[in-house]
Parts: sequence; C-alpha cells; structure tokens
Amino acid sequence: MKNFLTTADFTRAGLEELLQDAFHFKWGVSADQPLAGKSVGLVFFNPSLRTRASMQVGIYELGGHAVVLEPGGTSWTLEHRDGVVMDGNKTEHLAEFVRVLERYTAAIGVRTFAELKDWETERTDPVLSAFARYSSKPVINLESAMHHPCQALADMMTIREKYGKDRKKVLLTWAWHPKPLPMAVPNSFALAAAQFGHDLRIARPKGYELDDELMAEIEKQAAAEGGSVEIVDDVRDAYDGVDVVYAKSWGGRQFYGAPEKDVAFRADLRADWIVDEAKMARTNDAVFMHCLPVRRNVIVTDGVIDSPNSLVIDEAENRLHVQKAIMARLLGEIAES
Repeated sequence: MKNFLTTADFTRAGLEELLQDAFHFKWGVSADQPLAGKSVGLVFFNPSLRTRASMQVGIYELGGHAVVLEPGGTSWTLEHRDGVVMDGNKTEHLAEFVRVLERYTAAIGVRTFAELKDWETERTDPVLSAFARYSSKPVINLESAMHHPCQALADMMTIREKYGKDRKKVLLTWAWHPKPLPMAVPNSFALAAAQFGHDLRIARPKGYELDDELMAEIEKQAAAEGGSVEIVDDVRDAYDGVDVVYAKSWGGRQFYGAPEKDVAFRADLRADWIVDEAKMARTNDAVFMHCLPVRRNVIVTDGVIDSPNSLVIDEAENRLHVQKAIMARLLGEIAES
C-alpha cells in the first residue's frame, strides 16, 4: 500500500481491513502510534473543516506532527504541468515542491478540487497525479478533481455501524444547488458502495451523468461483489424502498468551462431535487447521509437533517478513524519494510 488515491486501487478484502482498523481506533482497541517522531505534510489548495481538523487530530493521536501548507497562502503558488514556461503567476513547480517536502515528512496528504474548466483534463486528476508521480513517500488523496476516497470509506463505515454487513439498498441522489460543484464525492461514494456489495441506485436529472469509464468500473465492482447498479432520472420513484439516502450536488460535465450554462440548465430543478420529509417517507425508514458542508433547505430540509435518522455527524466523526487507519497502514508498512 504505497498511496491512498482511490478505493479502486484496493480489493474488497483490503478495504475491509481498513474498516476493521478504523473501528479499532474508534473503540479504543488500538493505541498504535506509527507516526511517533514523524511528520506528515498536508497540502490544501482549497478550504476545509472536516478534512483538515480530522487529519491534524489523527496525526497527533498517532504520535506525529502535521505540517499544513496552503499554496498561494502559507506557501508559494504551484505549477503542476510539465514543460510549461513559468512566466505567469505560478512561483514553484511541483517537481521541486514535492521532492523538498518529502525530505521533511513521512507522507503527504493533498486536497485539490476540480476547477470545472476542462472536463477531459480534470477527469485525469492532474494535480494529484503529479504529486504521486514526483513523491517517493506515500500520498493520501484528501479530495481531488475526481475522487474523495477518505470520505467514501467513512461513509461505508457509517453504513456498517448502522446496519452491519448486510447488503442494503443505497440511493445516491443529485440535489439542486445554486452553482455547479465537483463530482469527487458522488464518484467515490458510488464506487465504494459497489465495492462493498450494496444495491446502488443513482438518481440524477438527464445531463448530470457520472463519468462513463467510472460507471463501467462501478458496474464491474458491483457484479463482482453481488450488488447491483440502477440509474434513474425521475426523482419521484427514486426513494422507494431504499435504506440509505446519500445526497450530493454536482456539475454537468458538458458544462465544464461554462458555469453560467449549468446554472441556467438546472434552474427548473430546484423544487423537485431536494431531500424532504415526503421523499424520505417513501423509503424503508432510511438514514440520511451527506458529506458536509450542506446548504440547509436547499439540498435537504431542516426536518430531515435534524431527524434521528440523520447520520451526517457520525460520518464526519468517522473521517478521523478511517484516516488514522489509512495512515497507520501506510506508515506501518514502511516501518516494517
């Protein structure tokens, strides 16, 4: 386990091991400190609450020290493209940044959102890929243009806490938002749900399809683990009989580089694509999940997010335990090698 970039890089058995480690940390069974005397670099290109706080706390509880860098803020602006003439507003290239930072740290965590400008480029995760290419130390994806695997594994842990190992009917539903957002969270949730063998239903308006290659991988994983994948574009029937409702908004890939067209396209979707009490009443007493932050009464009503079936705070807590498990595995293996 050199890096943690996407759950697609791991078998079901490997992901189950990480979940078990995460539960041991949560229950206080494990007090391992594989980071004793070590530091971890945390590079944040974008704002963060849960990711930053949970990583800093997790590193501390594993005995280590977090070095937080914010390119363009607390560190130099960064260029990731190869072969460019750097006569613009970028000060340092990742080739030097990463190679210097890895001399100080045992691992590097990276958070870099999609810019929603060029779909074909951003779907390759260019910034995260550059970190992984230049670094000889483990790289942890703390959310990239295409994936948020730490969140997805915390989501699977939260479902496991609620329902055990049983296969559940899981709905990933698009929700209206005043502006287009990245696809990393829905991509990773859908992938992880398939890898854990759940019956996955994805509800989204036409025009908000996920990546074709990713969907092929999701269907492959679901088939291998005994689950299923269903795509619906009618929100009225999407909630029927499901056990989990996971809400998230994302932008249409055809609108990358033209956010005003996305905003216009979704203008008439607001009334229908919100998680409310009426929709939740059609479920099998489902739990509600969201990665946070969430816009109340836009994505989800107060009545749903404040209900006893809302697991959003549990999800947020489980980020800490999952990320401790990931770091312990990454750095424990290094210590043993």
